[in-house]
Amino acid sequence: MNQNFLRVIAVSLTALFITACATPQLAVPAPPTTYSNPEYVIGAGDTLQVFVWRNPELSLTIPVRPDGRISTPLVEELVVANKTPAQVAREIEKRLSAYLKDPLVTVIVTTFVGPYNQQVRVLGAATRPQVLPYRANMTVLDVIIAVGGLTNIAAGNKATISRTVNGQVTQFSVRLDDLIRDGDIRANVEMAPGDILLIPESWF
Repeated sequence: MNQNFLRVIAVSLTALFITACATPQLAVPAPPTTYSNPEYVIGAGDTLQVFVWRNPELSLTIPVRPDGRISTPLVEELVVANKTPAQVAREIEKRLSAYLKDPLVTVIVTTFVGPYNQQVRVLGAATRPQVLPYRANMTVLDVIIAVGGLTNIAAGNKATISRTVNGQVTQFSVRLDDLIRDGDIRANVEMAPGDILLIPESWF
């Protein structure tokens, strides 16, 4: 064997050794979400406007309590969490029918929080880490704008999204530095209800 050949073998073995010792990638790139955007369901903390036609004394704006219930005139302790506004309206009509003839009720959500399991959580090196209500077609860029961007010590390209898929928690990688600081729109991925965005700090 000549020396050039031995050098090639040595370089190849070194490369294989480095690859084998490298830290495994824990997260994979986030795929497009297939979330179908069903009708909005009410969550604790939402504010509802209850309108009873021709009965202004029964109409009011009311927050949903932490236990997911509301109480309105003539309707006490009504569970509204995880129901659509239309479902709540029909239940109020049913309760009011004991007092009114053919009541007509409309329920409008005026402040949105959403059910706990559909909220998007942002943790770590965001300017304002917080819980956000999920919105249809929400992307990671929407989330970063809502939390005021990244801190100066954020390791944006090491951020991950934890998502529950078929009962299993899966971690996806996201490239926030490439998206925000370099303007690479290809790094803008869709969010799904219940996602947790974790932004680590840079150690150097």
